[in-house]
Amino acid sequence: MDIIGLRSGSHFGLKQIKVTGEMEEGRSVSGEEEEPLSPMACMFHEPDSNVYIITIVGFKNPIEPNSFKANLVHTLLKHPRFSSVQVADENNGGELKWVQTEVELEKHVIVPKVDEEMASQGAADKFIEEYIANMSKTKISMSIPMWDCHILNLKTSDAESVLVLRVHHSLGDGTSLMSLLISCSRKLSDPLALPTFPAMKKKPMATTTWLCFWIRLWSFFLLIWNTLVDVLVCVTTLYFYKDTLTPLKPPSRSVACTPGRIVRRTFSLDDVKSVKNATNTTVNDVVLAITQAGKAKRNEAGREWEDNLPNNIRVRATLFINLRSSPGIYALGEMLKKNSKAQWGNKIGYVLFPFTIALKDNPLDYIRDVKAAMDRKKASLEAKFRLLMATVFVRFYLTRLAKFPSTTMWFSNVAGPQDEITIFGNQVAYIAPSLYGQPVALTIHVVSYAKKMNMVLSVDDNIIPDPYQLCDDLEESLKLIKKSVISQQLRIMKGHFQLVRAIS
Repeated sequence: MDIIGLRSGSHFGLKQIKVTGEMEEGRSVSGEEEEPLSPMACMFHEPDSNVYIITIVGFKNPIEPNSFKANLVHTLLKHPRFSSVQVADENNGGELKWVQTEVELEKHVIVPKVDEEMASQGAADKFIEEYIANMSKTKISMSIPMWDCHILNLKTSDAESVLVLRVHHSLGDGTSLMSLLISCSRKLSDPLALPTFPAMKKKPMATTTWLCFWIRLWSFFLLIWNTLVDVLVCVTTLYFYKDTLTPLKPPSRSVACTPGRIVRRTFSLDDVKSVKNATNTTVNDVVLAITQAGKAKRNEAGREWEDNLPNNIRVRATLFINLRSSPGIYALGEMLKKNSKAQWGNKIGYVLFPFTIALKDNPLDYIRDVKAAMDRKKASLEAKFRLLMATVFVRFYLTRLAKFPSTTMWFSNVAGPQDEITIFGNQVAYIAPSLYGQPVALTIHVVSYAKKMNMVLSVDDNIIPDPYQLCDDLEESLKLIKKSVISQQLRIMKGHFQLVRAIS
């Protein structure tokens, strides 16, 4: 039967939906009160930011579909977000609410027929890339829980089969989905143990009482000043302080409604960590520096580096931040506990991260610039202010303040398992998350897995026709930065030996 559907005149621009007759007004099939969507989840339903998360998982063995479905019943379907539809409460201004329903698994698990003659690995890789690109042209009906998974038993260059999990972003953010991954996986080395994730390190505070007092006082005033500046930039960006129109930036937000293409490049996590340790920064700093340096490329002679973008331009990324009070990755059971510090959902804010478009003689300068900018962002409440804006303006006012800012790109970094893992007994070769439906032509996701790191690019073909060239540039920039680190370490060692020789 029809219950409280979405009117075509609602600001979400969605059609009326139908749900099962087991639901009663005001209560779900389980008898629990309906819970409204969070303001940030509602932002992912706006017409120019109707965002879906695509998680591509490669396996080292073929997937048995029936066994996979049986395992979903005991894991994914136990989660309330994956067994609920989203309906509008007309008695409360069309507010979207979660309503639990019965899940018909056949509508969510798709096993497409694959051409058996597709023997070459290159053809298989291209087929999966095109398959996912075609998925970005479609949406999931709001009459069912907004997720599905596609099982592709096709041998590629680095996997024996591929699983594509598609989830509407209103169900949860990257941290939530990574926690869901934990509940479905086990260590390859220990089938009974959950995978381990990088631990969050806390910086030690100064022990001197007066010194600690003055440091905290200065940090407080710096926090207030930086936040005021960032809030001003935030508001002006939404109205007129736009990024410069470059080959990477679409002319309008309508790019969110165009099909996307998802490609990835795998890096050695040890290489990234060696740069991190040598420069006393974070993995996130190094990855941002790689992205910033990736705009440079060799000329035809191959002897020097040259700019391929003009100087004095404004290029910024919307950098998403995990705002949980306990920001690590946790098992799903912990996230679903009431009053848990590790909460499920879209517990994210975002900041505007400036990219300096200038050719650096020393590639390590990219890391220094990024570290300075990130230290500045950490001493600000900009991300929390953005979440506050979503809470206030999405719920009460339909203004530009309830939209994501118009920047050149989106950027997100999520830590993955440190160990090799299995999901439902299937050994994982790689994990590659991404998005489509965002109002930018370039989105970069970074996720680590075991000793590898994947940089996953979601691009608009009309804006970035050759995303693999961009992958090559990112790979080359890491090589340059690593080479500079090694050269610097050798100079330090040489200076040390000369000093020891002079003393002796």
